[in-house]
Amino acid sequence: MLTACGLCWLCRMPLALPQWGICSRCASTLFARAPVCPQCGLPAQHEHLPCGRCLQKPPPWQRLIAVSDYIPPLSTLIHRFKFSGKAELAPALARLLLLASFQRRQPRPDRLISVPLWQKRHWRRGFNQSDLLCRPLARWLGCEYEADAITRVRATATQHQLSARLRKHNLKNAFQLEIPVRGLHIVVVDDVVTTGSTVAEIVRLLKRGGAATVQVWCLCRTL
Repeated sequence: MLTACGLCWLCRMPLALPQWGICSRCASTLFARAPVCPQCGLPAQHEHLPCGRCLQKPPPWQRLIAVSDYIPPLSTLIHRFKFSGKAELAPALARLLLLASFQRRQPRPDRLISVPLWQKRHWRRGFNQSDLLCRPLARWLGCEYEADAITRVRATATQHQLSARLRKHNLKNAFQLEIPVRGLHIVVVDDVVTTGSTVAEIVRLLKRGGAATVQVWCLCRTL
């Protein structure tokens, strides 16, 4: 991803490899997270074994990969990307997801799934941020991607305004699976995972459809 001026998107220093959109110094800083559980992505004692929370009540997905906690500079870029119409940031942010998957030595998935927006919210924003992340990521990984594989069939309240319990109720039956997924290894891509209610509802839908495994990849995991 070439920036307009050949500078790193994060620190604005000159890029040795402009096509990556981020310098090696910023990349190493972003990926230097404290140990997190490989399943829920929250802080844990061991990064290769499920944490106590997941042993007692595991999430519906097999693994969660996040580039960073929701802190600057990445949180600032995500905010610009979503709320200031900076769609040109998408390839550079998608590259961070690619690098994170390489760092965790993840096999290539069969298909990527983006988290859909309700039609009116999509129209107001002008794009679906998850869709813009999936498009270059699927091309680099060489896997299948269709923007309308999951559709949102009803409007829901904005998630960040709700408690964890209300988030789950808010999303019940909000999505519909439009493609066959039986036997496939799938990755659901989102920008930020907070309580995980949204991606959990989509993962359950995919598993009911017969998906073999489902992972969640996101730019940031909130604590």
